[in-house]
Amino acid sequence: MKQTAVEWLIEQICGDHTGQWQKEIEQAREMEKEQINQAAWDGYYQEGMIDIRNYYDLNYKQQEQ
Repeated sequence: MKQTAVEWLIEQICGDHTGQWQKEIEQAREMEKEQINQAAWDGYYQEGMIDIRNYYDLNYKQQEQ
């Protein structure tokens, strides 16, 4: 099974000790799931309108600054 970036980060930071951060971990997983679903939706219904190489920059890059 493939591992998402959020799952990888949880594993790196928490290892087997996720209980303390369970609420935050579940929230991060839900957020990532919504983002993946939105990207798939956008790609399906707006094919050709969005350059997939720039999808991340268009949707998330400004939030990092």
